[in-house]
Amino acid sequence: MAKKNTDKVVFHQIKVLDAGAKGVSVAKAPDGKVVFIPNVVPGDVVDVQTFKKRKAYYEGKAVHFHEFSEHRVEPVCEHFGVCGGCKWQNMKYSQQLYYKQNEVLNHLQRIGKIELPEFEPILGSEKKFFYRNKMEFSFSNSRWLTEAEIGSSEDLGNRNALGFHIPKMWDKILDINKCHLQEDPSNAIRNEVRAFANANGLTFFNPRAHEGLLRTLMLRTASTGEIMVLIQFFENDKANRELILDHLYEKFPQITSLQYVVNNKANDTLYDTDIKLYKGRDYILEEMEGLKFSINAKSFYQTNSDQAYELYKITRDFAGLTGNEIVYDLYTGTGTIAQFVSKKAKKVIGVESVPDAIKDAKANAVRNEITNCEFFVGDMKVVFNDDFIAQHGHPDVIITDPPRDGMHKDVIEQIMKIAPEKVVYVSCNSATQARDLALMDEKYKVTRVRPVDMFPQTHHVENVVLLERRK
Repeated sequence: MAKKNTDKVVFHQIKVLDAGAKGVSVAKAPDGKVVFIPNVVPGDVVDVQTFKKRKAYYEGKAVHFHEFSEHRVEPVCEHFGVCGGCKWQNMKYSQQLYYKQNEVLNHLQRIGKIELPEFEPILGSEKKFFYRNKMEFSFSNSRWLTEAEIGSSEDLGNRNALGFHIPKMWDKILDINKCHLQEDPSNAIRNEVRAFANANGLTFFNPRAHEGLLRTLMLRTASTGEIMVLIQFFENDKANRELILDHLYEKFPQITSLQYVVNNKANDTLYDTDIKLYKGRDYILEEMEGLKFSINAKSFYQTNSDQAYELYKITRDFAGLTGNEIVYDLYTGTGTIAQFVSKKAKKVIGVESVPDAIKDAKANAVRNEITNCEFFVGDMKVVFNDDFIAQHGHPDVIITDPPRDGMHKDVIEQIMKIAPEKVVYVSCNSATQARDLALMDEKYKVTRVRPVDMFPQTHHVENVVLLERRK
């Protein structure tokens, strides 16, 4: 006897109450459980079809709208609701900022449970669209079909796609016509690559069968106008590889760096691959306050260049440097923050675990004629020890910008042990930041907090915190 499916029920006239984690919104079911609903805005009144039931919550989708929220706007992107990249594009930007600031406050209060100052207002992004400097697209020979196409009896023709993964479906690619995240010629280059490949019979990747020539396309742009294009090929077909690369360089002569990689691994990550330069140079240059930073195919760089400048200015302001301080920049990456604050510091020591990033940091310092920055490779929890401090000097200020997981407990213990006057904590995940602040609360008081919106139309938010040693 078939088990009755109790997951799929319809709740009528449910008011959406709040914006929740990962860009979905939150409502309450008649039984009091939480309902997570995508593509709706707080204030909407909807009928919800659930598709998943758990002990404390449901997941569902809106199947009918009774009332539209006053905070709702018309999405500008034709792919909204399917792509999953800009989940808040149907919400007024002022409300996006409200929910982002509120998320940071909730995390620091609920997880950190520490005394907090009055928050400084979240810094919004001047650019609401076309702000990203890096985009990655995937090829597929079996594009995502709409419900109308699936129900159609017509020949669907070419199934090739170049675009984004459908959320939670690793093998399904949505074919993208126009993306509003990266400035042109991003859309023009992507669409030309797809058109030329189709016209010349170049095969698109099949992720299940692991075959096909074209695998991924990466585009990087800079505020200087420089452009990097990297095509990842699955098969080592020299003739067809050069055919499309030559066409691309001829069609878009403004490309600064044209690169490729042949990758037949199970995954498409670039970090352990041998990338080849085809035309131009193997990096592009970004510029900030007269400083120039080289960005190669594997470099980490804040993906919103304009807002990164604002983020770094806030970081420097929080540090309150006078020119006499020794500053440690933990998780320094390519040394961007370290060099940005260096002219107001006596000395800056940058530490990073990725050797290539430190190589770039040193090259950038030479390019910018900065002589008071030193950079070192090492796992933070290992290299950041007493001997390292003795060798390079006791820090007056520590700037830390860890990955989403936050700081390792050993790093926190070392900061507490050496007890600099100030710690400036930059975070892309205020939940792990809140956890770390709680661990530091015995010796440090949070005196300033300012969220920064680096990613309009999404739920993501950065946060900068100043901690000062308790007297």
